[in-house]
Amino acid sequence: MDVTEDQHIDAVRAHLIQQYQSLDTDRVDNAIETAHHRFDGCQIRDFVPLLVDARPPALSTNP
Repeated sequence: MDVTEDQHIDAVRAHLIQQYQSLDTDRVDNAIETAHHRFDGCQIRDFVPLLVDARPPALSTNP
């Protein structure tokens, strides 16, 4: 079974929501979307979920 990039991003989302439980899930979703779109147009997509998971700046604990 091949795992798609979207499935990896879903796993990243679950991980970050668990890691940042004190933050609103909309904030986590927005940070993931912003980080994910940074890689739009990149031909090699294998590492995009890993890079998205690398603590998006929008998830700093400072509001």
